[in-house]
Amino acid sequence: MSSSTKGIVIHHFKYSEKSVIAKVYTEKYGLQSYILNGVRNKKSKNKAAYLQPLSLVEITANHKENKGLQRVKTIDLETPFQTIPFDISKSSLAFFIAEILYKSIKEEEDNPQLFEFLHQAIQVLDLSENNYANFHLIFLATLSKYLGFKPQISAEPEINSFYFDLQEGCFLNLLPYHQAFVASPISTQLYQVFGTNFEAMETIIINGKQRKILLSTLLNYYSLHLSNFDNLKTLDILEEVLN
Repeated sequence: MSSSTKGIVIHHFKYSEKSVIAKVYTEKYGLQSYILNGVRNKKSKNKAAYLQPLSLVEITANHKENKGLQRVKTIDLETPFQTIPFDISKSSLAFFIAEILYKSIKEEEDNPQLFEFLHQAIQVLDLSENNYANFHLIFLATLSKYLGFKPQISAEPEINSFYFDLQEGCFLNLLPYHQAFVASPISTQLYQVFGTNFEAMETIIINGKQRKILLSTLLNYYSLHLSNFDNLKTLDILEEVLN
């Protein structure tokens, strides 16, 4: 029996002359792989547009357990984008975030809280008119909560003696016993990032150089806590566009 679910397009690749396989994070079934027939036809240009990174879609398919590839009956846009496809900064962020999700989400089971966070975050990016330069930092910081390794907030910043322990995932006022840490002022700025939501992201006052260091630190943190999290193809493009 066929069923419908909301989904977030993460990645797709050519399967045959006229078809593609799409990785979609769904509300009801977690991460799924779908085969979409005929998407590459000239008559199906609109359907191909549905497969842009982070597209919010509604999919109807015969969802079968323990089956690696699901066959789509229908796919439609659930919430059409207003700005992401037409803004180079936002589209670069979308490609970057989609790659982050592709490398970090593996579960083929539902996670309503994670889906709701992603669904809302994507719409925040699409509808933000300005002051979204820190969006990807807040996104990575918040996503770590749903992936299970958000840092413990066990210390308050002290000038010149505040450290973020990447290995243990915590903020400290004492120097860690190993080298996987960052000190002030980056640790203090990270503390602020982890404590800020999208509504207040413009309150983080940092320059382009600091933003690049913070992003590098967050990605290093992810690589310590996730397997095969490296060689991001979209990072260079994102940094070039944002800076």
